[in-house]
Amino acid sequence: MNDLPVDPRRLELLLELSRLGSMREVGEAMHVTTSTVSQQIAALARETGTALVKPDGRRVRLTPAGRRLAGHAVTVPAGGAGTVRVAAFASAFRQVLLPVARTLAGRQPEVRLHLLEQEPAEALGLLAADEVDLVLTYDYNLAPARPDRGLHSQQWHSRPLGPTPWSLGTPSGPGPRGTAAEVFRRYRDYPWIVNSRNTADEEVIRVVASLAGFEPRITQRADSLDLVQDMILAGLGVGLLPAARLPARRPVRGVSLRRLRQPEVIQRSYAVTRRGHAAWPPLALVLRLVQEAAGSRG
Repeated sequence: MNDLPVDPRRLELLLELSRLGSMREVGEAMHVTTSTVSQQIAALARETGTALVKPDGRRVRLTPAGRRLAGHAVTVPAGGAGTVRVAAFASAFRQVLLPVARTLAGRQPEVRLHLLEQEPAEALGLLAADEVDLVLTYDYNLAPARPDRGLHSQQWHSRPLGPTPWSLGTPSGPGPRGTAAEVFRRYRDYPWIVNSRNTADEEVIRVVASLAGFEPRITQRADSLDLVQDMILAGLGVGLLPAARLPARRPVRGVSLRRLRQPEVIQRSYAVTRRGHAAWPPLALVLRLVQEAAGSRG
């Protein structure tokens, strides 16, 4: 590859092409024509003296030389424009990413978000495949995440976004006080509700139930916290809910939140990127806004 300075804008187009795999999609993301993208990539290939892309069905993918060159675009400022692909779990989507999207639209519209709602295992799989740039994920203090999602620890960088205490959601009425095990024991004969797309809260329930000396009877699975509340209200069981009434989640009369302590149940949120990629200016900006939005939730 020729050791010549290259146009940062062309590098940025190449980086977007590595992410999106389609010159048409790059053109839409960067607000230029498909022909312009094609011409600029061809010019970049001439500048570097090597082929950068090759056909892949109806799309294109980068050659090894193209991937190496796209890696340089991560650290070459080009006006801070670009499309950042983010996968996140539903609560973080509502409470963090939507405020970030509004901020970008008002202050820096040249940085765009492609958002995808996913549970942690799915999201980390997309990060491992380099199909997203940023993942907002979570685990619990009683159910730590396992590093088995397709990325070795040296390949990613994880930034904590803060803890969220969780409680046990039950039908309203007089309830038990005491340790988490004592609270759980009161509801040992109830059906239990867990997440339908992630096992972390089920692991937490089983840990605390074991401290209380029983095996929980898990009969209901749901992916929405609103739906979990409605199921509790309908008498279908009990389940974990955030201890604070989040603005995006409507309070439901007839559902009480029972405090859990000794041990507490803490959900821990993280922003995860591939190591070295966060130096790319659009991603660095989104990360900063994500951390600010996550901090403001508390």
